Amino acid sequence: MSPQGLTFNHALATTLSTKKHLIIICGHYEGFDERIRDYVDMEISIGDYVLTGGELGSMVVSDAIIRLLDGAIKEDSHQDDSFSQGLLEYPQYTRPQCYEGKSVPDVLLSGHHENIRKWRKYQSLKRTYLKRPDLLEKYEFDNESLEMMKKIKEED
Repeated sequence: MSPQGLTFNHALATTLSTKKHLIIICGHYEGFDERIRDYVDMEISIGDYVLTGGELGSMVVSDAIIRLLDGAIKEDSHQDDSFSQGLLEYPQYTRPQCYEGKSVPDVLLSGHHENIRKWRKYQSLKRTYLKRPDLLEKYEFDNESLEMMKKIKEED
């Protein structure tokens, strides 16, 4: 763990999750002895800010990697997570169906899987466009996504 390292992201977590062994070395306060850099394959940063030690960063990296390992969580549990498809995740809803006058969208209650899939994709694209447009620069648009983006931009 080092502020000089590659910025940690989902793609790097996915790559690291395929490794048989990982050793994460984290410094405390002033970092670690410079001489150990000769024994390090990769330095990773979790962002442009300072913590009192690398332990928290190590836990962030570990958690992101572990959840991608077979058997850690259900396979489909992370397939739609933010960043797994290059977009932010669609809005989530729980019970009750109506809370303080705000209802779960009807499409999610319909049971129509194709309409739900389209709604989720549209919402992911919209949320990403509004909150993290930089992610769309790398996103591979299919025809459906392009049509959805056209509508999203018209709404904006």
